[in-house]
Amino acid sequence: MANITAAMVKELREMTGAGMMDCKKALAATEGDMDKAVDFLREKGLAGAQKKAGRIAAEGVVDTKIAEDGKSAVVVEVNSETDFVAKNEKFRTYVAEVAAQALTSSAAGIEAFLEEPWALDTSLTVNQKLSSMISIIGENMHIRRFEVVKEAAGLVESYIHAGGKIGVLIDVETDVVNDAVKEMARNVCMQIAALKPLYVSGSEISADYIAKEKEILKAQIMNDPKESSKPEKVINGMIEGRIKKELKDICLYDQVYVKAEDGKQSVKAYIDSVAKANGAKIAVKKFVRFETGEGLEKKNEDFAAEVAAQMNKG
Repeated sequence: MANITAAMVKELREMTGAGMMDCKKALAATEGDMDKAVDFLREKGLAGAQKKAGRIAAEGVVDTKIAEDGKSAVVVEVNSETDFVAKNEKFRTYVAEVAAQALTSSAAGIEAFLEEPWALDTSLTVNQKLSSMISIIGENMHIRRFEVVKEAAGLVESYIHAGGKIGVLIDVETDVVNDAVKEMARNVCMQIAALKPLYVSGSEISADYIAKEKEILKAQIMNDPKESSKPEKVINGMIEGRIKKELKDICLYDQVYVKAEDGKQSVKAYIDSVAKANGAKIAVKKFVRFETGEGLEKKNEDFAAEVAAQMNKG
């Protein structure tokens, strides 16, 4: 039998939001396999969909920077220990400087980026400048991640929500770039910030993902005495209905547009209406959404000790 540690239970709890003892049982039932344990909890109805996973815990700021020609942009996340520092003007100015450098960086990841010369003072590396800012501000900080989006045949738009809690970039391929199209792109960025889609459209979703979701939905139904007694044809219909609803939630194009006057218009229909009004061809190629502290723990929370205490009781 696999050795189930407190750290493993803690990790599963953070991934799923399920109770600690439920996480312990799930890991025991799946021989410590984390992925199978997530599925186990979902099948039992004890965890939300993975799109809801990830603790929003650390403080900091997400910022974006768009190139002057509108053909490229970057989104960055820089973390701090407290919300007080995250609101500090000196910290925010620094984050904006990090974004400006990341926009033109050729680094493939954070490690390479940290070793680059700091553009505003090439006697320092990016990492050395970060260390200097930590000394000045008096709080631990780190540049967690960044992503650059480029679109030669259209534009890249951005949106920052709640003063830097969420940042979104959208890659729009279009043969017309005017104020109306830019406004549309920004509105769709706001949609992404609010409703957290995982894909642009259903065409991006693999058949394996659909098959796995159907297995999980079927297991959920079979674990419900009221539902499991229904005819197989009815159960299959229920599964198809739930899959359709789930895909509508996670695909940007299929989501109901949040500013739709009739409360029914899809995001794709909204984009198409703007395209028609401007004699344009418009398609969203991709989007990037960063949420501050996503998947990180808050300072001073000792969940491992809490989990260990609970496990010892079991």
